[in-house]
Amino acid sequence: MTDLPDLNSKLNATYPGKVVRKDLTARIKEGANVPIYVLEYLLGMYCATDDEQTIAEGVERVKKILAENYVRPDEAEKIKSKVRELGRPYTIIDRVTAHLNEKADRYEVELMNLGVSGIEVDSVVVQMYEKLLAGGIWCMISLEYDASHKPSPFVLSSLKPIQMPATDLEELREGRAAFSRAEWIDALLRSVGMEPTVFEEKVKWHLLARMVPLIENNYNCVELGPRSTGKSHVYKEISPNSILISGGQTTVANLFYNMARRQVGLVGLWDVVAFDEVAGINFKDNDGVQIMKDYMNSGSFARGKAEIAAPASMVFVGNINQSVESLVKTSHLLAPFPPAMIDTAFFDRVHAYIPGWEIPKFRPESFTTQYGFIVDYLAEWVREMRKVSFADAIDRHFRLGNNLNQRDVRAVRKTTSGLLKLLHPDGQYSKEDVRDALVYALGVRRRVKEQLKKIGGMEFYDVHFSYLDLEDNQEHFVTLPEQGSGTLIPDSPLAPGHAYAVSPGDDGMLGLYRVELQTTPGSGKLVKTGTAGASGARDAVNIAFNYFKANSSRVSGSIHPDGSDYLLHLVDIQGVGAPGHISLALLTAMCSAALSKPLQAQLVMLGQMTLGGSISPVENLAASLQLALDAGGKRVLLPMSSAADLATVPPELFSKFQVAFYADPMDAVFKALGV
Repeated sequence: MTDLPDLNSKLNATYPGKVVRKDLTARIKEGANVPIYVLEYLLGMYCATDDEQTIAEGVERVKKILAENYVRPDEAEKIKSKVRELGRPYTIIDRVTAHLNEKADRYEVELMNLGVSGIEVDSVVVQMYEKLLAGGIWCMISLEYDASHKPSPFVLSSLKPIQMPATDLEELREGRAAFSRAEWIDALLRSVGMEPTVFEEKVKWHLLARMVPLIENNYNCVELGPRSTGKSHVYKEISPNSILISGGQTTVANLFYNMARRQVGLVGLWDVVAFDEVAGINFKDNDGVQIMKDYMNSGSFARGKAEIAAPASMVFVGNINQSVESLVKTSHLLAPFPPAMIDTAFFDRVHAYIPGWEIPKFRPESFTTQYGFIVDYLAEWVREMRKVSFADAIDRHFRLGNNLNQRDVRAVRKTTSGLLKLLHPDGQYSKEDVRDALVYALGVRRRVKEQLKKIGGMEFYDVHFSYLDLEDNQEHFVTLPEQGSGTLIPDSPLAPGHAYAVSPGDDGMLGLYRVELQTTPGSGKLVKTGTAGASGARDAVNIAFNYFKANSSRVSGSIHPDGSDYLLHLVDIQGVGAPGHISLALLTAMCSAALSKPLQAQLVMLGQMTLGGSISPVENLAASLQLALDAGGKRVLLPMSSAADLATVPPELFSKFQVAFYADPMDAVFKALGV
């Protein structure tokens, strides 16, 4: 654990005037609904010191400025009156947006909290601060009142965005040498308001990863997790160079390019465009997702005849309402996205998936009371660092494994570069520093690839990410905690009448199904519940039951189909709809229940049958086997007709199973029962 007083003293000594005590921000923030970077801009002017007397005086000064100059919406009329009656320029703090009034051929600004629009502004000011045209920025504004002035009597005397002057990167780099890596991580996390001493090491890395989009151009990142873990905090409060789109509603014109105005949208004016609540993302334009895919891949997009490049990173944050264990077993970890975006081509362009469920919910002790960089200073130096890349740092010591394709390599390099720039802006990093960043980068990209495998099948089979150490040529594999969080198919023996099968569902997507069948004394009726009663499964159920009644004596003379009723429950474990290729598994389960003999443990049935007993080969064999393996299957029954398709299955996948081939339905029953 870093010694707090020592780190506080070191920060003040190394970066005088660039650090502030974060509890001051929290104390004043409660009374003023302005972003943290606005408050710390003021605190940096009056409280950037460790002298208690100066801090106390500075805090009072900042409070006075906010009380007199910050415009609260409920006091807007009072401020307007003061501007009118004062007879001289009056300074206020407000969020300012600008637009071009085409009819009058002039730029006008709107003051959000004051509720005043139509104030003319010089075009030079708008060109100097283009973000006024895209979402607006917080400014210190000097206003005068002139009743004869049209269309608004309010006249803009001066406008100054709330941001620090140009950052001296050399000062930053020279100062970095005074800190160990652990101290620097703590300083960075305190700078964004977190108290690192209450977080585990892996959580610190996740919190740092949230900052990578700010320091890396064209970086695409997803973070899904529980509520109250601060997923959008960095993008909304910490940097004046990022914009958070709440609610998810947007247009191509707003985000990329307005054809009518010939004006680049948010991606050209902000370093980070973050979407809050991904479940609600909705483009009003049909081609919105396609243009976003194009942009996320290349950092450019085509509108009209022009190819337009932009530097903005794209961030998607949202909530996971189910447990991660449940999603890993039954669906995929990108399920909260809207259906229009559940597309392998879209998600393959995501460089990192931060596991928000590994970050604890924030409590009062999660927020720091120690010193950290003034967030505007932090925002400016990370912005300056976007101009350099440390992506080649990997090549000095390591080589990436052969499971990584070109997109994987690019993603891992960008994440590694971003982390190294955050932690070592002076470029002085060791082999172990690179290794730590590389291992994290491999993990967050593999998480993307694991979900792609579930959505897109065998095209994304290569998920076993690794790196080789060039010194000893040892290969090291990177695993994910959630991948080992249990399996759908238990390793314990099944109850008689239970079976597992892989089949396409209603929409053609492969899924895992569990057959649960019980017998009771009766007259040979079949009672169906669950998915077994769905129209999509009806034919398969009828084929299996009729074949069972006609051929059960070939299995055992002790089976009397007409002396029992059969209660069939079919579970669609992964929610892909009613299965069509389930008849063979149903037949096997009926024989198992009638004999009170369980099937072999961890067995998965593949293939389907007709009423005449013909066996069809497995469609998409490799993807079916991969799904069976991911679900926990160790044994698999395959039709002989699928033997010719084994060439499509990667050898390392096939070798994971005990495989038995069957020639007809009765052969499958005997082998499933292990007799």
